[in-house]
Amino acid sequence: MRQDSSSKAGQAEFRKVFDGKGLHAHWEELHRGDREPYPDAPRVARLAKKHAAFAAFVDAQGGAGAVAAAVQDAWREFHAGQYARAIASGDRLGALGATAANKAAAIHSLEQGQSAAHLLKLLEAATPRGEQAVEMLPDYANAHYMLALVLGRYSQRISITRALAAGLATRVRTHLDAALRLEPRHAEAHIALGLYHAEIVAKLGSLLAGLGYQASREAALEHFQRAIKLAPESPVAHIEYANGLLLLNASANRDQARRHYERAAACEPLDAMEQLDVARAQRGPG
Repeated sequence: MRQDSSSKAGQAEFRKVFDGKGLHAHWEELHRGDREPYPDAPRVARLAKKHAAFAAFVDAQGGAGAVAAAVQDAWREFHAGQYARAIASGDRLGALGATAANKAAAIHSLEQGQSAAHLLKLLEAATPRGEQAVEMLPDYANAHYMLALVLGRYSQRISITRALAAGLATRVRTHLDAALRLEPRHAEAHIALGLYHAEIVAKLGSLLAGLGYQASREAALEHFQRAIKLAPESPVAHIEYANGLLLLNASANRDQARRHYERAAACEPLDAMEQLDVARAQRGPG
């Protein structure tokens, strides 16, 4: 389904596709990158049985069925590109809602035409939401991943140098490692960890990156290649692999990076997020 990524009509079309049972029907392919389980009532009930704090939240919201339906609606808004609404909805829905809200915040921060102050505020608000999700569901891979994602986006906004000085890189690494321990096939966590290694090596050089942050060129490439194997049709996997290659050695890797951008630009987007990714790829690196 190829549409203009900035089009209101495109958002409405995606919303129609994911209404009702459509979300469940498309869920597996939509979440091939982050391995998020479908948030139905049985899943909510299982998590509530295992985690007392989450159980109390579910009871206060009217039970597993009510929470599941609301979280599904937050994801419908996300996949339709209604990111502000997904953030507002997910923010009220505990740890499972925080996953939808924080992914929406991370993607919303990439959209063009927004002020830097607005984007920083958006990402700053996402951090405590992610921390609460990790505390409530510590064995939930995407609680860790989405917290790492918004911390990473925030770090990129304030500059990698400032982020390193503030200790944000260590926090990002901790939660990405946790996400991959809990879900080794999490392609998006591999992408993020590849960027972690590539950005630190590019900023500090191989020696200091290895000594201070256990970051290396070899690890970056390993994580990017793993992500491509897990999600070969994901445009963001190809875009970030290309970006990582350019960070590590722009002159030597330019042709390979260009091929990954071309592969991403040719992808058929499954939702509004992938429309943004395809549009980014079509614009090229920069």
